[in-house]
Amino acid sequence: MSIDVNNESGTEVDEQAILDIARYALSRMRIHPLSELSVIVVDAEAMEQLHIQWMDLPGPTDVMSFPMDELRPPSKDDEEPPQGLLGDIVLCPEVAKKQGEEAPTQHSMDEELQLLTVHGVLHLLGYDHEEPDEKAEMFGLQAAIVDGWRSEKGHTGPSPAPTVS
Repeated sequence: MSIDVNNESGTEVDEQAILDIARYALSRMRIHPLSELSVIVVDAEAMEQLHIQWMDLPGPTDVMSFPMDELRPPSKDDEEPPQGLLGDIVLCPEVAKKQGEEAPTQHSMDEELQLLTVHGVLHLLGYDHEEPDEKAEMFGLQAAIVDGWRSEKGHTGPSPAPTVS
Protein backbone atom coordinates (compact mmCIF):
# COMPACT_ATOMS: atom_id res chain seq x y z
CA MET A 1 0.00 0.00 0.00
CA SER A 2 1.24 3.44 -0.80
CA ILE A 3 -0.15 5.77 1.85
CA ASP A 4 1.00 9.36 2.24
CA VAL A 5 0.17 11.34 5.38
CA ASN A 6 0.71 15.07 5.04
CA ASN A 7 0.13 17.22 8.14
CA GLU A 8 -0.59 20.81 7.10
CA SER A 9 -2.57 21.67 10.24
CA GLY A 10 0.11 23.08 12.50
CA THR A 11 -1.12 20.65 15.19
CA GLU A 12 1.02 17.75 16.31
CA VAL A 13 -0.77 14.49 15.49
CA ASP A 14 0.29 10.84 15.60
CA GLU A 15 0.96 10.48 11.87
CA GLN A 16 2.33 6.96 12.29
CA ALA A 17 -0.92 5.78 13.92
CA ILE A 18 -2.94 7.34 11.08
CA LEU A 19 -0.73 5.55 8.56
CA ASP A 20 -0.92 2.25 10.45
CA ILE A 21 -4.69 2.23 10.91
CA ALA A 22 -5.27 3.23 7.28
CA ARG A 23 -3.04 0.36 6.15
CA TYR A 24 -4.82 -2.03 8.53
CA ALA A 25 -8.27 -0.92 7.30
CA LEU A 26 -7.33 -1.31 3.64
CA SER A 27 -5.82 -4.72 4.28
CA ARG A 28 -8.87 -5.82 6.28
CA MET A 29 -11.10 -4.67 3.40
CA ARG A 30 -8.90 -6.67 1.00
CA ILE A 31 -7.87 -3.71 -1.12
CA HIS A 32 -5.06 -4.39 -3.59
CA PRO A 33 -1.66 -3.95 -1.90
CA LEU A 34 -0.45 -1.63 -4.69
CA SER A 35 -3.35 0.81 -4.28
CA GLU A 36 -2.64 4.39 -3.25
CA LEU A 37 -4.16 6.64 -0.59
CA SER A 38 -3.45 10.18 0.55
CA VAL A 39 -4.33 11.51 4.01
CA ILE A 40 -4.12 15.26 4.56
CA VAL A 41 -4.44 16.86 7.98
CA VAL A 42 -5.62 20.48 7.83
CA ASP A 43 -6.61 23.27 10.22
CA ALA A 44 -10.22 24.29 10.84
CA GLU A 45 -10.09 27.19 8.38
CA ALA A 46 -8.94 24.98 5.48
CA MET A 47 -11.48 22.31 6.41
CA GLU A 48 -14.28 24.88 6.51
CA GLN A 49 -13.34 26.05 3.00
CA LEU A 50 -13.47 22.46 1.72
CA HIS A 51 -16.76 21.84 3.52
CA ILE A 52 -18.35 24.89 1.91
CA GLN A 53 -16.86 24.22 -1.53
CA TRP A 54 -17.77 20.52 -1.76
CA MET A 55 -20.77 20.08 0.55
CA ASP A 56 -22.20 23.60 0.62
CA LEU A 57 -22.27 23.36 4.41
CA PRO A 58 -20.93 25.97 6.85
CA GLY A 59 -18.19 25.41 9.41
CA PRO A 60 -15.40 22.88 9.57
CA THR A 61 -16.15 19.16 9.70
CA ASP A 62 -14.14 16.24 11.07
CA VAL A 63 -13.36 14.23 7.93
CA MET A 64 -13.97 14.45 4.21
CA SER A 65 -13.26 11.81 1.58
CA PHE A 66 -12.54 12.41 -2.08
CA PRO A 67 -12.61 9.12 -4.02
CA MET A 68 -10.62 8.72 -7.25
CA ASP A 69 -10.96 5.29 -8.88
CA GLU A 70 -14.02 4.21 -6.88
CA LEU A 71 -12.38 0.98 -5.76
CA ARG A 72 -14.57 -1.52 -3.92
CA PRO A 73 -13.67 -4.50 -1.76
CA PRO A 74 -13.86 -7.80 -3.66
CA SER A 75 -17.23 -9.49 -3.21
CA LYS A 76 -15.77 -13.02 -3.02
CA ASP A 77 -12.76 -14.33 -1.12
CA ASP A 78 -11.10 -15.67 -4.26
CA GLU A 79 -11.75 -12.56 -6.34
CA GLU A 80 -8.66 -10.49 -7.25
CA PRO A 81 -9.03 -6.93 -5.88
CA PRO A 82 -8.57 -4.12 -8.40
CA GLN A 83 -5.57 -1.83 -8.09
CA GLY A 84 -5.78 1.95 -8.28
CA LEU A 85 -5.93 5.32 -6.61
CA LEU A 86 -8.32 5.28 -3.67
CA GLY A 87 -8.31 9.05 -3.26
CA ASP A 88 -7.84 11.55 -0.46
CA ILE A 89 -8.98 11.68 3.14
CA VAL A 90 -8.88 15.09 4.80
CA LEU A 91 -8.84 15.22 8.62
CA CYS A 92 -9.25 18.17 10.99
CA PRO A 93 -7.58 17.70 14.40
CA GLU A 94 -9.37 20.71 15.93
CA VAL A 95 -12.76 19.16 15.27
CA ALA A 96 -11.46 15.70 16.26
CA LYS A 97 -10.23 17.06 19.61
CA LYS A 98 -13.62 18.57 20.39
CA GLN A 99 -15.47 15.41 19.36
CA GLY A 100 -13.18 13.24 21.49
CA GLU A 101 -13.78 15.44 24.52
CA GLU A 102 -17.57 15.42 23.98
CA ALA A 103 -17.91 11.68 23.23
CA PRO A 104 -19.74 9.53 25.82
CA THR A 105 -16.45 7.65 26.32
CA GLN A 106 -14.06 10.61 26.27
CA HIS A 107 -10.93 9.96 24.30
CA SER A 108 -7.95 11.76 22.86
CA MET A 109 -7.72 13.71 19.65
CA ASP A 110 -5.39 11.05 18.22
CA GLU A 111 -7.87 8.27 19.02
CA GLU A 112 -10.60 10.28 17.28
CA LEU A 113 -8.33 10.84 14.26
CA GLN A 114 -7.76 7.07 14.07
CA LEU A 115 -11.52 6.50 14.04
CA LEU A 116 -12.02 9.23 11.45
CA THR A 117 -9.31 7.72 9.26
CA VAL A 118 -11.20 4.43 9.15
CA HIS A 119 -14.44 6.34 8.55
CA GLY A 120 -12.80 8.13 5.60
CA VAL A 121 -11.43 4.88 4.17
CA LEU A 122 -14.90 3.33 4.28
CA HIS A 123 -16.36 6.35 2.47
CA LEU A 124 -13.68 5.98 -0.22
CA LEU A 125 -14.77 2.36 -0.61
CA GLY A 126 -18.37 3.36 -1.23
CA TYR A 127 -19.85 2.97 2.25
CA ASP A 128 -22.32 5.57 3.44
CA HIS A 129 -24.58 6.23 6.42
CA GLU A 130 -27.55 8.11 4.99
CA GLU A 131 -30.03 5.25 5.50
CA PRO A 132 -30.41 3.32 8.79
CA ASP A 133 -29.29 0.00 7.28
CA GLU A 134 -26.27 1.65 5.61
CA LYS A 135 -25.39 3.37 8.88
CA ALA A 136 -25.57 0.11 10.84
CA GLU A 137 -23.34 -1.64 8.31
CA MET A 138 -20.78 1.17 8.05
CA PHE A 139 -20.50 1.91 11.77
CA GLY A 140 -20.38 -1.81 12.61
CA LEU A 141 -17.53 -2.29 10.17
CA GLN A 142 -15.82 0.87 11.40
CA ALA A 143 -15.96 -0.34 15.03
CA ALA A 144 -14.70 -3.81 14.08
CA ILE A 145 -11.73 -2.36 12.19
CA VAL A 146 -10.77 0.12 14.91
CA ASP A 147 -11.19 -2.51 17.67
CA GLY A 148 -9.19 -5.06 15.66
CA TRP A 149 -6.35 -2.64 15.03
CA ARG A 150 -6.25 -1.50 18.65
CA SER A 151 -6.22 -5.05 19.99
CA GLU A 152 -3.41 -5.97 17.58
CA LYS A 153 -1.44 -2.94 18.76
CA GLY A 154 -2.18 -3.65 22.43
CA HIS A 155 -4.15 -0.41 22.68
CA THR A 156 -6.81 -0.33 25.36
CA GLY A 157 -8.62 2.85 24.35
CA PRO A 158 -12.38 3.18 24.31
CA SER A 159 -14.47 1.36 21.74
CA PRO A 160 -15.22 3.74 18.93
CA ALA A 161 -18.49 5.57 19.05
CA PRO A 162 -19.98 6.39 15.66
CA THR A 163 -18.60 9.57 14.23
CA VAL A 164 -21.01 12.35 13.32
CA SER A 165 -19.67 13.01 9.80
